[in-house]
Order: sequence, then structure tokens, then C-alpha cells
Amino acid sequence: MVAPGKRMLSEQVYTHLRNAIMRGDYAPGDALKPQDIAKEQGVSLAVVREALVRVVGEGLADRLPNRGFAVPAFSDRRWQEIAEARRTIEPVVLRMSIERGDVDWEARVRAAHHRLARTPAFVPEEGEHYSDAWSEAHRVFHRTLLEGCGNPVLLETFDRMWTASELARRWAAQRSRDRDAIGEHRRLEEAALARDADTAAEVLAQHLTLTAAALTGVGGDV
Repeated sequence: MVAPGKRMLSEQVYTHLRNAIMRGDYAPGDALKPQDIAKEQGVSLAVVREALVRVVGEGLADRLPNRGFAVPAFSDRRWQEIAEARRTIEPVVLRMSIERGDVDWEARVRAAHHRLARTPAFVPEEGEHYSDAWSEAHRVFHRTLLEGCGNPVLLETFDRMWTASELARRWAAQRSRDRDAIGEHRRLEEAALARDADTAAEVLAQHLTLTAAALTGVGGDV
């Protein structure tokens, strides 16, 4: 059994590492050296390793055989694989959500879309990266669409894929702003609330295809 103090320290180091990677404090492919992190955070190696394992589990770091831990390299193939997984799984889960979701789910979808539509994607003080507020509203909207499925295992799968693709999206944030993301999200909301599973799944698949293109420099934003 893990002692409460160690668990709290591990949580703190995990949060620090996760935020640092998402902010871009580490470049793609950078090593995550347990000894350096332990010294910086004033904790034991065991605490750091436990936190690193969690970060690896989220797809924000790789565990390399005999080489420790590292931030994922910026590989187009990697992000295309993540996008392929999302295109395969999310439209299916969305269909389930539309079939099973109740009136409370509909209300949450409408509210999540309203917040996303009213939140600026870019703010001057946060530079060229998407604003933290918009990124969170974006995640909540996409997750809420799928929550009607009622299957926590599928939602956990979504969470992991989202985190991994979110890192890539942040790295690619400056490539283009030409895409009509507002219109895509509006069509997703409309199709879901109309209980039009075929259209909703098609719109989501197209949305994710454009996302994959954005992450390899072919298209626009997520």
C-alpha cells in the first residue's frame, strides 16, 4: 500500500511534468531524466518514477528500453496513428451516445457547445498557442458528445487518445488558422441533438481527418 505522503508527492510531480510537457517546456524527443527531476522537485527517485509511469500512460512520454523516459518525438506517423484510432473509435461511440443519451445529455451537449463557441481560441497574452480556456472547452465539448454512451471504458480510451493528440495539436498550433472549426463544431452539435447518427458520425470523421492533416502540416487547426 502506498503511503499517503508519497502518493501526494507523486501527484504533485505528475502534475508538474504533465503541465511542463503540455506547455512546451520540453521539446519533442527531450529526455526526462529522473535524477534531474528528483533534484529539481526535491523528492525521491521512486516518487519521480511513479509520476513518469503515469505520464507514459497518458501518451505524453515514452519509456525507452535501457534509455529511460523521453517526450514523444514529433513524428507524423505517430500522430497519424493516433488520428486513425480516433477516427475508428469516436464515430462509433458517438453513435452509441446518440442512441442512449437522455435529455440531460442533450442539455450538457448544448451547454458545452455554447461555452466552446463563446471562448476565444487565441488570446494575446498566451501567444500563438490555443488559449487554455478554449482548449478545455474544446475537450469538454468532444467528451460530452460521447458521454451519452454510458460506457466508462470507452470514455477512458477517449481520454487517453485526446491527451496524446492534444500534445500534437499544441505543437502544431501555429501552422494555420484557415479552418472553419466553429462551423464543424456547430454541425456536430446539430446532428447529435437531431439524433441523426449517420450525419453526426460522418461530420466527426471528417473533423478528425482534418485534424490529422493539420498535425502533419497539410491542413488547418483542430
